[in-house]
Amino acid sequence: MTFFGSRWVEAPSNVTELPTGELPQGFRAAGVACGIKPSGARDLGLLVADHHETTSAARFTRSGTLAAPVLASTERARLDGLRAVVVSSGNANAATGAQGLQDAAEMQAAAAAEAGTPEETVAVASTGVIGVPLPLERVLAGIAAAGGELRFDGADDFAEAIRSTDAFAKRASLEVTLGAGAVRISAQAKGAGMISPDFATLLVFVQSDARLSPATCDLLLGVTVKRSFERITVDGQLSPSDTVILQCSGASGVAIEPETEDELRFGEALDATLRQLALMVVRDGEGARRVGRVLVHGGERETAERVARTVADSPLVKTALYGGDPNWGRIAQAVGMAMPGASPLELGIAIEGVEVCAAGAYVAHDAHALKQAVQGDEVQYEISLPGTGTGAEAELFFSDLGHEYVTINADYTT
Repeated sequence: MTFFGSRWVEAPSNVTELPTGELPQGFRAAGVACGIKPSGARDLGLLVADHHETTSAARFTRSGTLAAPVLASTERARLDGLRAVVVSSGNANAATGAQGLQDAAEMQAAAAAEAGTPEETVAVASTGVIGVPLPLERVLAGIAAAGGELRFDGADDFAEAIRSTDAFAKRASLEVTLGAGAVRISAQAKGAGMISPDFATLLVFVQSDARLSPATCDLLLGVTVKRSFERITVDGQLSPSDTVILQCSGASGVAIEPETEDELRFGEALDATLRQLALMVVRDGEGARRVGRVLVHGGERETAERVARTVADSPLVKTALYGGDPNWGRIAQAVGMAMPGASPLELGIAIEGVEVCAAGAYVAHDAHALKQAVQGDEVQYEISLPGTGTGAEAELFFSDLGHEYVTINADYTT
């Protein structure tokens, strides 16, 4: 199975897929089991950039209840030069007070010792149950064990170690051909539930051996995150732990200068990588069958965005998607909820390219063909809003909602 598996993400022509376990030059990683997860699965990951000139950028959750690792990473790390990332899975170290902050600091110190880098260049991330103290002794033992297993082809173990309720690991390893030479991009992500457009219970780590300035690194990550992880929702819930980090070691010797063709082509490759990873997160969706894409055209920008999010988070739309039911009345209801008082006479709706509503009214169509069209893994909804506005557009990817989501979350801590 290829990495670029969605019809909504086109692989750039200058990108070649590589074996997923391989990291770009200048990186090593490991994933071990340290006893956080009762299952005995891998639950501690360590990722190290060996080059001192490594540049980086990061984005974090907008939650008002930030987890201790997020606070530690934003307040203590120099985000333009992160050299190492340590991740624990099975316990979020969130809502854990002063002890949680101390535990995150100790994770930073232990990872710094294993990576041979200053503590302020280490980012910490944790995912799992909220409100439970971190089993610090096990975590510190895991960091020591991971330090002894760091290797160039350790990306798969790292990707496995950062999973929580994920049904599958999400990872990429790509080669990008540029005018100045070839560089590599690899990435590992986790996320399946508590996913909202302002990130998710989402951890994403991206590495490249290209040489980028801190400003270029930050610019490219900001633009691509807005088009990927800020465009997804599973359940409309915002996590206290979301973290996305890009590290560029420069070990390839290929420099990407600002406002050049190489910057554009590298940015396109990064964008496609993050959008595909975001779709993998939605496809996982804690028991999801299908992924929906809602495109809203027309109206003011704020209105288009509100409509897209209301449709994508509607339990009625999501359950219809799960059941393969082209019930466009669910969509019309959600649009009305997002636009109280608006005239319905100009509303248009199409499902998988089939127009079902125009000027606020039913449009005759082949119901059987539409029913078949929504049985696939990906279903697209297009909405035209009433009013002229500014011709705004909004896009959102969302999962369906089925029985397994309730089962997973009903039994999460028991």
